Amino acid sequence: MQLRIAHLYARFLNIYGDRGNIIALTQRAKWRNIDVEVSAIGLDQAADPEHFDLYFIGGGQDKQQQIIAQDLVKRSQDLKKAAEQGAVFLTICGGYQLLGHYYKPHEGEELKGISLIDAYTVAGNRRMIGNVLIRREDDSTLVGFENHSGQTFLGSGVKPLGQVIVGNGNNGEDKGEGAQVGHIYGTYLHGSLLPKNPVFTDTLIRQALTRRYGAIELAPLDDALETTAHKRALTLPA
Repeated sequence: MQLRIAHLYARFLNIYGDRGNIIALTQRAKWRNIDVEVSAIGLDQAADPEHFDLYFIGGGQDKQQQIIAQDLVKRSQDLKKAAEQGAVFLTICGGYQLLGHYYKPHEGEELKGISLIDAYTVAGNRRMIGNVLIRREDDSTLVGFENHSGQTFLGSGVKPLGQVIVGNGNNGEDKGEGAQVGHIYGTYLHGSLLPKNPVFTDTLIRQALTRRYGAIELAPLDDALETTAHKRALTLPA
């Protein structure tokens, strides 16, 4: 089997360790003898929607988002086609914000998103920084670190990735963090997210491979170190 990953805007959107998510996906697949192809897709570079199994977009500051926003809109139809064909999306912070309808920064024009999820983001007056712990519907937990002033609000039909136990989450008001629509995930969790959350990482790999290979089961790994890191993060203050 082969896992094909498109890393969109790797040069512009890579803060707070977000590239570690690509490393975690790659290594956990290779440990299972799954070949991995990672393609860094930059501005004006084509990305065949029928080729890639998983798309990753990291976080960035407003300046970087302004650079890539128009390019992202240009490829929106291809990305929507990929999503319809079962590709997995993991988007972090700035990438997450542009997955919605728009992001309105403090200064400058509103940045149009690609409306892959029903959400919008506006710049808030408070910087939300610190450790985050969220609990998902299946009672599993995700841990990470947030650093954002953007406040994201989900549409009525969109579920958050989880409920905030520690931290601020999407907007510091409704106790939701991130968003999930099918195999499309958005979150503010940096740190990076996946190395400390191996169960979630394997969920993404399994879902991505299902696109071309049908339902599969991943061989178990020795996650002693990852589990220790996750448990330690559960005890950290906000």
